[in-house]
Amino acid sequence: MLKINKNVLLLFSFLCITYFFESCDKPDDGSSTPEQITVSVQELSLLEGEENTNAFIRIQLSDKSDELITAYISSVDRTAIAGEDYFGFENIPIVFEPGDQYKDYQITIIGDEEFEEDEQFDVIFANIEGFAFPAAGVTSITIENDEASPYILNIPEEGYSTPMSYEGMELIWQDEFDQEAVDENFWCFEIGHGNNGWGNNELQYYQKQNASIVDGNLVIEAKKNNSGSQYTSSRMITKGKFDFQYGRVDIRAVLPEGQGIWPALWMLGANIDQVSWPACGEIDIMELIGHQPNRVYGTAHWSSSGQHASFGSNTSLSNGIFKDEFHVFSIIWDENQIRWLMDDVQYHALTISSSDLSELRNNQFFIFNVAVGGNWPGNPNPTTIFPQFMVVDYIRVFQ
Repeated sequence: MLKINKNVLLLFSFLCITYFFESCDKPDDGSSTPEQITVSVQELSLLEGEENTNAFIRIQLSDKSDELITAYISSVDRTAIAGEDYFGFENIPIVFEPGDQYKDYQITIIGDEEFEEDEQFDVIFANIEGFAFPAAGVTSITIENDEASPYILNIPEEGYSTPMSYEGMELIWQDEFDQEAVDENFWCFEIGHGNNGWGNNELQYYQKQNASIVDGNLVIEAKKNNSGSQYTSSRMITKGKFDFQYGRVDIRAVLPEGQGIWPALWMLGANIDQVSWPACGEIDIMELIGHQPNRVYGTAHWSSSGQHASFGSNTSLSNGIFKDEFHVFSIIWDENQIRWLMDDVQYHALTISSSDLSELRNNQFFIFNVAVGGNWPGNPNPTTIFPQFMVVDYIRVFQ
């Protein structure tokens, strides 16, 4: 009779039992248990079109499961609005049978013939039934507009220009914007929302990346933003890099339009950090409020007995708007007077020789920016098209 060692028999029994339970736990089709699976929605970009169109979003598991899984999805508006841009949905059950790895859900995009910016809505998981396994984060679905935008960057070739020299004057500083990027030897960028929307309840977040050089021109772009601040733009200054007292300034530019759009080419006193505003003085070479796209303003601001004071005027084009072609915005500034010109035609003047206007006789630095919203222009409305562009061909300072 064969004798079997008792210890060997016990070991053999333990291995058999272990194999039995592991075999029962492991699916025989290569699938995973729910605890090992994640669920997600694929990101998707869809064309809007002129008529309603159907498309499919894909909900997928990271692996097959041997159990029934039900994930509930809902849509959440962002810039795309349910009922206007797409048909919304809420708590839609997506059922995965054992062995399934993905399911497609049909959605409807609402078409129209009007130009709109690309828009987005989100898909979220409202619930996952039966098992506690992780879902991916929010997934964005983009609706791409397929009509040509009337507001793509289109730099005109036409327009007014001014000479490189004037009799009795010397060109002391200029930026022709003919380099590859903004020259940060001349300019620095102010970033953020500013205090109280830069003092005017403006809506934009200023950032460096909205300013670029295109074909020998500075371009500042104001645009809608899909996350964080609703709008972004750029604000460039020469503070600490260039300031001056008295002379002629010429700035050749094309201006944006639209309710709530506020481009400005202006100056502030170089001593602003010591005396604050308005005691530093401000000279606005050009401002435009976008719902008046054929009119520009020239204004000076100062402190009168501790109170803000200002004096300005405006001029309008007889035909067209300032987006159509280049115009030159100028000031001629000396110790007695500031004069404002558009295309070499004076439209405003202010005598500054009195003692209470002394802040307008100090050194000033330049600011270029495009604001969105604010106390003066008001906020954008549904008629406002984005993006908008301010294009500057050159700035020149003569003394």
